[in-house]
Amino acid sequence: MTRIKAITALDGRYAGLTQELAEIFSEYGLIRHRVQVEVEWLKFIIGDLKLAQDGEFDLGPLDLKFIDEIVTKFDTKDAEQIKTIERMTNHDVKAVEYFVKDKLDKGGLSIIREWVHFACTSDDINNTAYALMLKKGKEVATELLNLSVEKLEEKAIAYKSIPMMSRTHGQPATPTTMGKEFVNFAWRIRQETMFLEGKDVQAKINGATGNYNAHWFVFPEIDWIAASQRFITLHLNLEPILFTTQINPNSSLSQVLHSLIRAAAILIDFDRDMWGYISLGYFKQQIKEGETGSSTMPHKVNPIDFENSEGNMGLAIAMMEHLAVKLQKSRFQRDLSDSTVLRSLGSAFGYFSIGVKNSLKGLSKLELNTQAMADDLENNQELLAEPFQTAMRVFGEENPYERLKDLTRGHKIGKKELQTFVEGLEKVPSAFKDRMGQLTPATYVGLAERLVDTYFNTKK
Repeated sequence: MTRIKAITALDGRYAGLTQELAEIFSEYGLIRHRVQVEVEWLKFIIGDLKLAQDGEFDLGPLDLKFIDEIVTKFDTKDAEQIKTIERMTNHDVKAVEYFVKDKLDKGGLSIIREWVHFACTSDDINNTAYALMLKKGKEVATELLNLSVEKLEEKAIAYKSIPMMSRTHGQPATPTTMGKEFVNFAWRIRQETMFLEGKDVQAKINGATGNYNAHWFVFPEIDWIAASQRFITLHLNLEPILFTTQINPNSSLSQVLHSLIRAAAILIDFDRDMWGYISLGYFKQQIKEGETGSSTMPHKVNPIDFENSEGNMGLAIAMMEHLAVKLQKSRFQRDLSDSTVLRSLGSAFGYFSIGVKNSLKGLSKLELNTQAMADDLENNQELLAEPFQTAMRVFGEENPYERLKDLTRGHKIGKKELQTFVEGLEKVPSAFKDRMGQLTPATYVGLAERLVDTYFNTKK
Protein backbone atom coordinates (compact mmCIF):
# COMPACT_ATOMS: atom_id res chain seq x y z
CA MET A 1 0.00 0.00 0.00
CA THR A 2 1.36 3.40 -0.92
CA ARG A 3 0.89 6.41 1.32
CA ILE A 4 -1.56 7.94 -1.14
CA LYS A 5 -3.95 5.04 -0.40
CA ALA A 6 -3.53 5.03 3.38
CA ILE A 7 -6.86 5.19 5.20
CA THR A 8 -5.54 7.36 8.02
CA ALA A 9 -3.57 10.58 7.87
CA LEU A 10 -1.02 9.05 10.26
CA ASP A 11 0.19 6.57 7.64
CA GLY A 12 -0.54 8.82 4.68
CA ARG A 13 -0.15 12.58 4.77
CA TYR A 14 1.77 12.65 8.06
CA ALA A 15 3.77 9.43 7.73
CA GLY A 16 6.98 11.43 7.66
CA LEU A 17 6.17 12.86 11.09
CA THR A 18 5.39 9.52 12.72
CA GLN A 19 8.17 7.25 11.43
CA GLU A 20 9.81 6.70 14.81
CA LEU A 21 6.47 5.58 16.26
CA ALA A 22 5.84 3.01 13.52
CA GLU A 23 8.66 0.83 14.84
CA ILE A 24 7.05 0.90 18.28
CA PHE A 25 3.29 0.84 17.81
CA SER A 26 2.67 -0.84 14.45
CA GLU A 27 1.43 -4.42 14.16
CA TYR A 28 5.05 -5.32 13.54
CA GLY A 29 6.08 -3.46 16.69
CA LEU A 30 3.46 -5.22 18.82
CA ILE A 31 4.45 -8.64 17.51
CA ARG A 32 8.16 -7.99 18.04
CA HIS A 33 7.57 -6.92 21.64
CA ARG A 34 5.47 -10.03 22.26
CA VAL A 35 8.33 -12.16 20.94
CA GLN A 36 10.72 -10.29 23.22
CA VAL A 37 8.60 -11.07 26.29
CA GLU A 38 8.20 -14.77 25.37
CA VAL A 39 11.95 -15.13 24.89
CA GLU A 40 12.84 -13.29 28.10
CA TRP A 41 10.34 -15.39 30.08
CA LEU A 42 11.85 -18.57 28.63
CA LYS A 43 15.35 -17.46 29.62
CA PHE A 44 14.10 -16.57 33.09
CA ILE A 45 12.38 -19.92 33.57
CA ILE A 46 15.54 -21.80 32.65
CA GLY A 47 18.29 -19.48 33.81
CA ASP A 48 16.90 -17.84 36.96
CA LEU A 49 14.40 -20.39 38.27
CA LYS A 50 16.35 -23.35 36.89
CA LEU A 51 13.26 -25.43 36.42
CA ALA A 52 15.19 -28.06 34.45
CA GLN A 53 15.63 -31.20 36.54
CA ASP A 54 18.44 -33.73 36.69
CA GLY A 55 20.61 -31.71 34.36
CA GLU A 56 18.10 -32.24 31.57
CA PHE A 57 18.84 -28.83 30.11
CA ASP A 58 22.37 -27.66 29.69
CA LEU A 59 22.25 -24.51 27.60
CA GLY A 60 25.64 -23.30 26.51
CA PRO A 61 26.63 -19.82 25.36
CA LEU A 62 25.84 -20.65 21.73
CA ASP A 63 22.37 -21.87 22.68
CA LEU A 64 21.66 -18.67 24.61
CA LYS A 65 22.98 -16.61 21.72
CA PHE A 66 20.61 -18.42 19.38
CA ILE A 67 17.66 -17.78 21.70
CA ASP A 68 18.55 -14.09 21.98
CA GLU A 69 18.79 -13.81 18.19
CA ILE A 70 15.11 -14.77 17.90
CA VAL A 71 14.59 -11.20 19.12
CA THR A 72 17.68 -9.35 17.92
CA LYS A 73 17.34 -10.66 14.34
CA PHE A 74 13.56 -10.38 14.25
CA ASP A 75 12.38 -8.71 11.04
CA THR A 76 9.28 -8.08 8.98
CA LYS A 77 9.51 -11.55 7.40
CA ASP A 78 9.28 -13.06 10.87
CA ALA A 79 6.30 -10.88 11.64
CA GLU A 80 4.60 -11.98 8.41
CA GLN A 81 5.26 -15.60 9.36
CA ILE A 82 3.51 -15.04 12.68
CA LYS A 83 0.56 -13.45 10.88
CA THR A 84 0.37 -16.56 8.68
CA ILE A 85 0.28 -18.76 11.78
CA GLU A 86 -2.39 -16.51 13.26
CA ARG A 87 -4.65 -17.13 10.29
CA MET A 88 -4.69 -20.79 11.34
CA THR A 89 -4.87 -20.32 15.12
CA ASN A 90 -7.17 -17.28 15.05
CA HIS A 91 -5.20 -16.23 18.14
CA ASP A 92 -2.44 -13.65 17.90
CA VAL A 93 -0.50 -14.54 21.07
CA LYS A 94 -0.68 -18.28 20.42
CA ALA A 95 0.78 -17.59 17.00
CA VAL A 96 3.78 -15.94 18.66
CA GLU A 97 4.22 -18.95 20.94
CA TYR A 98 4.21 -21.33 17.97
CA PHE A 99 6.68 -19.11 16.12
CA VAL A 100 9.15 -19.21 19.01
CA LYS A 101 8.74 -22.98 19.35
CA ASP A 102 9.37 -23.39 15.63
CA LYS A 103 12.56 -21.36 15.94
CA LEU A 104 13.73 -23.56 18.81
CA ASP A 105 12.97 -26.71 16.83
CA LYS A 106 15.04 -25.44 13.90
CA GLY A 107 17.89 -24.53 16.27
CA GLY A 108 18.07 -27.98 17.79
CA LEU A 109 16.46 -26.86 21.05
CA SER A 110 13.20 -28.81 20.89
CA ILE A 111 13.91 -30.07 24.38
CA ILE A 112 12.90 -26.71 25.85
CA ARG A 113 10.04 -25.88 23.49
CA GLU A 114 7.27 -26.61 26.03
CA TRP A 115 8.72 -24.11 28.47
CA VAL A 116 7.74 -21.36 26.05
CA HIS A 117 4.70 -19.47 27.41
CA PHE A 118 4.96 -21.50 30.64
CA ALA A 119 1.97 -20.81 32.97
CA CYS A 120 1.15 -17.65 31.04
CA THR A 121 -2.18 -16.25 30.00
CA SER A 122 -2.28 -14.19 26.83
CA ASP A 123 -2.41 -10.93 28.74
CA ASP A 124 0.79 -11.80 30.59
CA ILE A 125 2.43 -11.40 27.20
CA ASN A 126 0.22 -8.59 25.93
CA ASN A 127 0.37 -6.31 28.96
CA THR A 128 4.14 -6.61 29.18
CA ALA A 129 4.52 -6.00 25.43
CA TYR A 130 2.30 -2.92 25.60
CA ALA A 131 4.17 -1.73 28.69
CA LEU A 132 7.43 -1.89 26.76
CA MET A 133 5.79 -0.02 23.89
CA LEU A 134 4.32 2.58 26.23
CA LYS A 135 7.70 3.14 27.84
CA LYS A 136 9.29 3.82 24.45
CA GLY A 137 6.39 5.99 23.34
CA LYS A 138 6.63 7.95 26.58
CA GLU A 139 10.31 8.56 25.89
CA VAL A 140 9.57 9.83 22.37
CA ALA A 141 6.84 12.15 23.63
CA THR A 142 8.97 13.41 26.51
CA GLU A 143 11.87 14.13 24.16
CA LEU A 144 9.57 16.21 21.96
CA LEU A 145 8.19 18.08 24.96
CA ASN A 146 11.68 18.74 26.28
CA LEU A 147 12.57 20.18 22.88
CA SER A 148 9.52 22.42 23.13
CA VAL A 149 10.64 23.59 26.57
CA GLU A 150 14.11 24.30 25.20
CA LYS A 151 12.76 26.41 22.32
CA LEU A 152 10.35 28.26 24.61
CA GLU A 153 13.18 29.02 27.00
CA GLU A 154 15.26 30.42 24.16
CA LYS A 155 12.43 32.81 23.32
CA ALA A 156 11.95 33.68 26.98
CA ILE A 157 15.57 34.79 27.26
CA ALA A 158 15.53 36.66 23.95
CA TYR A 159 12.29 38.51 24.76
CA LYS A 160 12.73 38.88 28.52
CA SER A 161 12.84 42.69 28.47
CA ILE A 162 10.49 43.40 25.58
CA PRO A 163 7.24 44.89 26.92
CA MET A 164 3.85 44.04 25.51
CA MET A 165 0.25 44.80 26.34
CA SER A 166 -1.56 41.93 27.98
CA ARG A 167 -5.16 41.09 27.21
CA THR A 168 -7.65 39.75 29.71
CA HIS A 169 -11.06 38.91 28.27
CA GLY A 170 -9.51 40.09 24.99
CA GLN A 171 -9.28 43.64 26.33
CA PRO A 172 -6.19 45.77 27.09
CA ALA A 173 -4.77 44.86 30.51
CA THR A 174 -1.68 45.23 32.69
CA PRO A 175 1.54 45.11 30.62
CA THR A 176 3.92 42.16 30.71
CA THR A 177 6.94 41.13 28.67
CA MET A 178 6.88 38.67 25.82
CA GLY A 179 9.64 36.69 27.52
CA LYS A 180 7.55 36.25 30.66
CA GLU A 181 4.68 34.89 28.56
CA PHE A 182 7.01 32.32 26.98
CA VAL A 183 8.32 31.33 30.42
CA ASN A 184 4.76 30.64 31.56
CA PHE A 185 4.41 27.98 28.85
CA ALA A 186 7.91 26.57 29.41
CA TRP A 187 7.18 26.11 33.12
CA ARG A 188 3.81 24.45 32.51
CA ILE A 189 5.16 21.94 29.99
CA ARG A 190 8.18 21.25 32.17
CA GLN A 191 5.88 20.12 34.98
CA GLU A 192 4.63 17.35 32.71
CA THR A 193 8.08 16.34 31.42
CA MET A 194 9.32 15.97 34.98
CA PHE A 195 6.31 13.79 35.80
CA LEU A 196 6.78 11.65 32.69
CA GLU A 197 10.50 11.19 33.27
CA GLY A 198 9.87 10.03 36.82
CA LYS A 199 6.91 7.79 36.03
CA ASP A 200 7.64 4.06 35.85
CA VAL A 201 5.52 1.85 33.61
CA GLN A 202 3.93 -1.13 35.32
CA ALA A 203 3.44 -4.70 34.10
CA LYS A 204 2.34 -8.05 35.52
CA ILE A 205 2.98 -11.73 34.81
CA ASN A 206 0.81 -13.65 37.27
CA GLY A 207 -1.42 -15.99 35.31
CA ALA A 208 -5.03 -16.38 34.23
CA THR A 209 -6.65 -14.45 37.10
CA GLY A 210 -3.64 -12.87 38.77
CA ASN A 211 -3.09 -15.48 41.48
CA TYR A 212 -0.23 -17.61 40.07
CA ASN A 213 -2.58 -20.61 40.15
CA ALA A 214 -0.82 -22.81 37.59
CA HIS A 215 2.65 -21.67 38.67
CA TRP A 216 2.08 -22.62 42.29
CA PHE A 217 0.30 -25.89 41.50
CA VAL A 218 3.29 -27.40 39.71
CA PHE A 219 6.09 -25.67 41.64
CA PRO A 220 4.76 -24.76 45.13
CA GLU A 221 8.29 -24.47 46.49
CA ILE A 222 9.00 -21.37 44.37
CA ASP A 223 8.17 -17.89 45.66
CA TRP A 224 6.30 -16.88 42.52
CA ILE A 225 5.43 -13.42 43.79
CA ALA A 226 9.09 -12.58 44.25
CA ALA A 227 9.99 -14.35 41.00
CA SER A 228 7.52 -12.32 38.94
CA GLN A 229 8.77 -9.11 40.51
CA ARG A 230 12.33 -10.09 39.67
CA PHE A 231 11.43 -10.91 36.08
CA ILE A 232 9.52 -7.69 35.44
CA THR A 233 12.23 -5.56 37.06
CA LEU A 234 15.43 -7.20 35.82
CA HIS A 235 14.45 -8.67 32.46
CA LEU A 236 12.01 -6.04 31.21
CA ASN A 237 13.11 -2.99 33.22
CA LEU A 238 9.51 -2.23 34.16
CA GLU A 239 7.76 -1.79 37.51
CA PRO A 240 6.02 -4.96 38.75
CA ILE A 241 2.38 -4.85 39.73
CA LEU A 242 0.90 -7.67 41.83
CA PHE A 243 -2.72 -6.80 42.40
CA THR A 244 -4.53 -7.61 39.19
CA THR A 245 -7.20 -9.78 37.64
CA GLN A 246 -6.26 -11.50 34.38
CA ILE A 247 -5.40 -8.07 33.03
CA ASN A 248 -3.21 -5.22 34.11
CA PRO A 249 -5.50 -2.48 35.52
CA ASN A 250 -3.44 0.01 33.50
CA SER A 251 -2.94 2.55 36.26
CA SER A 252 0.45 3.70 35.00
CA LEU A 253 -0.77 3.82 31.40
CA SER A 254 -3.65 6.04 32.47
CA GLN A 255 -1.32 8.29 34.44
CA VAL A 256 1.04 8.69 31.48
CA LEU A 257 -1.84 9.46 29.12
CA HIS A 258 -3.38 11.98 31.49
CA SER A 259 -0.04 13.77 31.71
CA LEU A 260 0.15 13.85 27.91
CA ILE A 261 -3.44 15.15 27.81
CA ARG A 262 -2.39 18.03 30.06
CA ALA A 263 0.67 18.69 27.91
CA ALA A 264 -1.50 18.68 24.78
CA ALA A 265 -3.92 21.13 26.38
CA ILE A 266 -1.02 23.44 27.27
CA LEU A 267 0.25 23.33 23.70
CA ILE A 268 -3.21 24.10 22.34
CA ASP A 269 -3.24 27.11 24.66
CA PHE A 270 0.16 28.10 23.29
CA ASP A 271 -0.94 27.55 19.67
CA ARG A 272 -3.96 29.77 20.14
CA ASP A 273 -1.92 32.53 21.79
CA MET A 274 0.64 32.47 18.98
CA TRP A 275 -2.21 32.55 16.44
CA GLY A 276 -3.62 35.57 18.25
CA TYR A 277 -0.30 37.40 18.49
CA ILE A 278 0.24 36.86 14.77
CA SER A 279 -3.20 38.30 14.03
CA LEU A 280 -2.36 41.32 16.20
CA GLY A 281 0.86 41.85 14.30
CA TYR A 282 3.11 41.12 17.28
CA PHE A 283 4.80 38.40 15.23
CA LYS A 284 5.62 38.19 11.55
CA GLN A 285 6.07 34.82 9.87
CA GLN A 286 9.09 33.95 7.79
CA ILE A 287 8.14 33.47 4.17
CA LYS A 288 9.29 30.40 2.28
CA GLU A 289 9.82 30.77 -1.45
CA GLY A 290 7.07 29.05 -3.45
CA GLU A 291 4.57 28.67 -0.59
CA THR A 292 0.97 29.84 -1.00
CA GLY A 293 -1.02 31.33 1.87
CA SER A 294 -4.43 31.50 0.23
CA SER A 295 -5.75 30.12 -3.04
CA THR A 296 -7.40 33.45 -3.84
CA MET A 297 -5.68 36.09 -1.67
CA PRO A 298 -2.01 36.30 -2.66
CA HIS A 299 -1.02 38.57 0.23
CA LYS A 300 -1.80 36.10 3.02
CA VAL A 301 0.69 34.25 5.21
CA ASN A 302 -1.52 32.01 7.31
CA PRO A 303 -0.49 30.58 10.74
CA ILE A 304 -1.15 27.07 9.45
CA ASP A 305 1.41 25.25 11.63
CA PHE A 306 -0.24 26.39 14.86
CA GLU A 307 -3.66 25.55 13.43
CA ASN A 308 -2.45 22.10 12.40
CA SER A 309 -0.99 21.56 15.85
CA GLU A 310 -4.23 22.58 17.55
CA GLY A 311 -6.29 20.21 15.42
CA ASN A 312 -4.03 17.21 15.91
CA MET A 313 -3.69 17.85 19.63
CA GLY A 314 -7.47 17.80 19.86
CA LEU A 315 -7.51 14.35 18.28
CA ALA A 316 -4.75 13.19 20.62
CA ILE A 317 -6.66 14.39 23.67
CA ALA A 318 -9.89 12.71 22.55
CA MET A 319 -8.17 9.37 22.00
CA MET A 320 -6.04 9.54 25.12
CA GLU A 321 -9.01 10.43 27.30
CA HIS A 322 -10.89 7.38 26.03
CA LEU A 323 -7.87 5.11 26.42
CA ALA A 324 -7.06 6.40 29.91
CA VAL A 325 -10.59 5.75 31.16
CA LYS A 326 -11.59 2.67 29.15
CA LEU A 327 -8.43 0.70 29.88
CA GLN A 328 -9.02 0.82 33.63
CA LYS A 329 -12.29 -1.11 33.25
CA SER A 330 -12.94 -4.81 32.73
CA ARG A 331 -15.98 -6.98 33.41
CA PHE A 332 -15.20 -9.27 36.35
CA GLN A 333 -11.73 -10.78 35.81
CA ARG A 334 -11.52 -10.26 32.03
CA ASP A 335 -13.22 -9.15 28.85
CA LEU A 336 -11.71 -8.38 25.48
CA SER A 337 -13.06 -4.88 24.92
CA ASP A 338 -9.68 -3.47 25.96
CA SER A 339 -7.80 -5.40 23.28
CA THR A 340 -9.14 -3.53 20.29
CA VAL A 341 -8.79 -0.19 22.10
CA LEU A 342 -5.15 -0.81 22.97
CA ARG A 343 -4.37 -1.19 19.28
CA SER A 344 -5.07 2.53 18.89
CA LEU A 345 -2.45 3.51 21.46
CA GLY A 346 0.00 4.31 18.67
CA SER A 347 -2.55 6.52 16.93
CA ALA A 348 -2.91 8.64 20.06
CA PHE A 349 0.86 9.04 20.27
CA GLY A 350 0.92 9.75 16.53
CA TYR A 351 -1.50 12.67 16.71
CA PHE A 352 0.35 13.98 19.77
CA SER A 353 3.69 13.81 17.97
CA ILE A 354 2.32 15.63 14.91
CA GLY A 355 0.87 18.30 17.19
CA VAL A 356 4.16 18.97 18.97
CA LYS A 357 6.20 18.97 15.77
CA ASN A 358 3.92 21.43 14.00
CA SER A 359 3.86 23.72 17.01
CA LEU A 360 7.66 23.72 16.94
CA LYS A 361 7.61 24.35 13.22
CA GLY A 362 5.34 27.35 13.68
CA LEU A 363 7.53 28.66 16.48
CA SER A 364 10.63 28.46 14.28
CA LYS A 365 9.03 30.80 11.71
CA LEU A 366 8.21 33.64 14.10
CA GLU A 367 9.88 37.04 13.97
CA LEU A 368 9.01 39.53 16.71
CA ASN A 369 7.52 42.85 15.58
CA THR A 370 8.56 45.11 18.45
CA GLN A 371 7.17 48.21 16.77
CA ALA A 372 3.64 46.84 16.73
CA MET A 373 3.92 45.98 20.42
CA ALA A 374 5.33 49.40 21.28
CA ASP A 375 2.53 51.13 19.35
CA ASP A 376 -0.13 49.19 21.26
CA LEU A 377 1.37 50.23 24.57
CA GLU A 378 1.69 53.86 23.52
CA ASN A 379 -1.91 53.96 22.29
CA ASN A 380 -3.32 52.57 25.53
CA GLN A 381 -2.35 55.04 28.24
CA GLU A 382 -5.38 53.91 30.25
CA LEU A 383 -3.30 50.89 31.27
CA LEU A 384 -1.85 53.17 33.96
CA ALA A 385 -5.22 53.40 35.69
CA GLU A 386 -4.34 50.35 37.79
CA PRO A 387 -1.09 51.64 39.35
CA PHE A 388 -2.45 55.17 39.75
CA GLN A 389 -5.58 54.16 41.65
CA THR A 390 -3.49 51.80 43.78
CA ALA A 391 -1.17 54.67 44.74
CA MET A 392 -4.17 56.89 45.47
CA ARG A 393 -5.50 54.28 47.90
CA VAL A 394 -2.16 54.21 49.72
CA PHE A 395 -2.06 57.98 50.18
CA GLY A 396 -5.71 58.36 51.16
CA GLU A 397 -7.21 60.02 48.06
CA GLU A 398 -11.01 59.94 47.98
CA ASN A 399 -12.69 57.31 45.71
CA PRO A 400 -9.58 56.44 43.69
CA TYR A 401 -11.07 53.55 41.75
CA GLU A 402 -14.25 55.42 40.85
CA ARG A 403 -12.39 58.55 39.75
CA LEU A 404 -10.09 56.62 37.41
CA LYS A 405 -13.01 54.58 36.18
CA ASP A 406 -14.77 57.81 35.17
CA LEU A 407 -11.58 59.01 33.47
CA THR A 408 -10.68 55.88 31.51
CA ARG A 409 -13.50 53.41 31.09
CA GLY A 410 -14.98 53.13 27.63
CA HIS A 411 -12.81 55.75 25.92
CA LYS A 412 -9.21 56.52 25.04
CA ILE A 413 -7.12 59.00 26.93
CA GLY A 414 -3.68 60.39 26.21
CA LYS A 415 -0.62 61.32 28.24
CA LYS A 416 -1.89 64.86 28.64
CA GLU A 417 -5.15 63.79 30.29
CA LEU A 418 -3.28 61.48 32.66
CA GLN A 419 -0.76 64.16 33.58
CA THR A 420 -3.53 66.64 34.33
CA PHE A 421 -5.23 64.04 36.50
CA VAL A 422 -2.04 63.35 38.44
CA GLU A 423 -1.36 67.04 39.00
CA GLY A 424 -4.83 67.41 40.52
CA LEU A 425 -4.23 64.84 43.24
CA GLU A 426 -4.19 66.44 46.69
CA LYS A 427 -2.81 63.81 49.08
CA VAL A 428 -0.18 62.09 46.96
CA PRO A 429 3.30 63.53 47.81
CA SER A 430 4.91 65.56 45.04
CA ALA A 431 7.87 63.16 44.83
CA PHE A 432 5.53 60.28 44.19
CA LYS A 433 3.58 62.36 41.67
CA ASP A 434 6.85 62.79 39.78
CA ARG A 435 7.25 59.02 39.79
CA MET A 436 3.71 58.62 38.47
CA GLY A 437 4.41 61.15 35.76
CA GLN A 438 7.46 59.22 34.59
CA LEU A 439 5.61 55.89 34.40
CA THR A 440 4.62 54.63 30.95
CA PRO A 441 2.78 51.50 29.84
CA ALA A 442 6.08 50.20 28.44
CA THR A 443 7.82 50.50 31.81
CA TYR A 444 4.89 49.26 33.89
CA VAL A 445 5.80 45.57 33.65
CA GLY A 446 6.19 44.79 37.35
CA LEU A 447 8.58 41.93 38.07
CA ALA A 448 8.14 40.24 34.70
CA GLU A 449 11.87 40.25 33.92
CA ARG A 450 12.77 39.06 37.39
CA LEU A 451 10.29 36.20 37.10
CA VAL A 452 12.06 35.04 33.92
CA ASP A 453 15.35 35.06 35.81
CA THR A 454 13.73 33.22 38.73
CA TYR A 455 12.55 30.45 36.40
CA PHE A 456 16.06 29.81 35.13
CA ASN A 457 17.58 30.09 38.60
CA THR A 458 15.25 27.39 39.93
CA LYS A 459 16.38 25.04 37.13
CA LYS A 460 20.01 25.10 38.27
